[in-house]
This record gives sequence, C-alpha cells and structure tokens, in this order.
Amino acid sequence: MTNKEKSPIKSSFDVVGIGNAIVDILTSTDDSLLKRLSLNKGSMTLIDEIEAEKLYKITTNGTQRSGGSVANSLACISQLGGRAAFIGRVKNDNLGKIFTEDISKSGTIFQTPASTIGPSTARCVIFITPDAQRTMCTYLGASVLLEPQDIDLSLVKKAKILYLEGYLWDNPAAKNAFIKSAEIAKEAGRKIALSLSDAFCVSRHRESFLNLVEDHIDILFANEEEIISLYKTSDLNSAIKQLKQKCELAAITRGKNGSILISNDSEIVIDPFVLGETIDTTGAGDLYAGGFLKGLSSGLEPRISAKIGSICAGKIVTQIGSRSNANLSDLIDKYLDIN
Repeated sequence: MTNKEKSPIKSSFDVVGIGNAIVDILTSTDDSLLKRLSLNKGSMTLIDEIEAEKLYKITTNGTQRSGGSVANSLACISQLGGRAAFIGRVKNDNLGKIFTEDISKSGTIFQTPASTIGPSTARCVIFITPDAQRTMCTYLGASVLLEPQDIDLSLVKKAKILYLEGYLWDNPAAKNAFIKSAEIAKEAGRKIALSLSDAFCVSRHRESFLNLVEDHIDILFANEEEIISLYKTSDLNSAIKQLKQKCELAAITRGKNGSILISNDSEIVIDPFVLGETIDTTGAGDLYAGGFLKGLSSGLEPRISAKIGSICAGKIVTQIGSRSNANLSDLIDKYLDIN
C-alpha cells in the first residue's frame, strides 16, 4: 500500500514549519558602534541573556518583528496567499507576545503554548550598516528548548509540506521532535523540506545531517558554504555531484549570483531578480525558500517555484527587515513568465 493510500487526511495547510521562534530587532547603525561593541561586521554571534538585555536597551530605534529562518519563510507563504502554520517555542513574556502577535498578523497560524518557566524568548539584534551588511547578535533562549510534546502532530499530518530548520539540531529534544515529525509526515504521504541554516551548524552535526537528508528529506535548501560543508568538498560542483545522489530536489542559493536548482539529476541556473538597490540582506534566503515552497505546494514545477523564490528574495533585499512592504503576489504577476 502506498503512502497516499494510507493517508485519507486532507491537506488543510500548504506548509507547516518547525523552527526557532525569534524576535528580530533591526537597527540601522554605523561602523563605530560595531567597533565599540567589538563586533566583526557581517558576523553572527551567539550571546547570553545578560548580553542580550544590554544590547536590547541600546537599540531604542529598532524595529521588532517575529523572526527565525523558518518563521520568515512561512510568513512569506502567508503573504503569497498560502496556508501556513508555525511550531516554535516562546516564553510568556513581552517578546513572546510580540512574536505571537506579529507572525499572526502575517496570516500564519501559531498556536504552540508559551512556556511559563525557563529562559526568556529568543531575540536577534541585527545591526545594519550603510553598506547593507548585517551583523547579528543572537540569544536563543526559549526557542531551542522545543520538545516532542510541543509538536502538534495533527498539523504535521495536514500539511502538504513539512519544513524543518537546521538550527534546532543543536538541541537533542528538538532533534527528537524533528525525527518524530518527519516520520509522521512520511506516513501521511507528505513532502519534507530542510534548511541547513548555517555552515557552522552543519559542521557540528555533519553525520546526522547526512543521514537526515538521505533518509527523510525530499527538498533541501542550502547556500554554497553550507552544501560544501555538508559534503566536505573544496568546491561547489563536487558538493552538487554528491547531493544529486542523495536528494531529488534542492536549491542552492548564491546571493547576487542567483541560485542553482537540482531537480531530477539536472542542474538549472536560476538568475537573480534585481528589483532595486540592496539595502539589507536579512531574510533573503528565507524569502527564497518561502516563495519556492509556495510554488511547489500550489502544484507548480520546481523551475517556476525557484523563480518565485528568487523574486521574493530580490524584493526583500531592497528594504529593511524580512516582511515585504510590497505585495509579493503582484510582483510575481509582474515579473514571472510562466510560459
């Protein structure tokens, strides 16, 4: 009996994602502040709660939005008219309230109960300099304490695609929740997508990521550094050659050089969409994944889905933050040639 025959459950969601629930605090600054804080421009630094509170107090002009890689992708899917739900952990504090209200405004369903004990809600202070570089200081807090009991398996069963965030692989409980969710999704005949998230995260968990990709993942998202790190190669072509043997569909993002789509053993170059001056690259990869998954869940072929992702990424880098201030559906209608 096939997976489809086992699963009479109707898909009420296009994508359900599991990831870090983080409040992004975006603030424009100059190099002098980075120097004073001893931060390397363009880096991502993990910080503790004390440092997080200190930085939070000096970003009085910051914009506070729900963030986290998968959460950003799901908000994009919702903005495109898709049905999306997010599973992640916040605490019942002020930032937890901000996250919940903001992601709900995007149309994304978020119903994971907030924790009443333990660390505060995760936050990422993002310093954006005039050259569009982003320097991030991240406190992971409550987000990494996601456990199997936090996963609403009924949501997983009802989604066409389950989308997993590699960052959560650092926590054993979250890792177990991932595997359980992937198994439930497979039994229900659903597709499973994964974002590798970060090259350092990949290097920490290479073997288990390799096993995850081979055993559970149908759709993989990675940038050049991440896929090279996964397969421990010296160049992108060698990594892609290995990837083709393990995953049927993948998108490798390359920043201003666009992306490479791996589909049915073929390589398709997807050109970038330049929709204005690059101001902030925060969330570009997340919006690419969101557009891509919205296309796939709507029944579009991978090449068209990748172009949709590229349009979303091309727009988001022209503004501050990872929520588009323009109607993404209108942009896709304008720039996408489906013929």
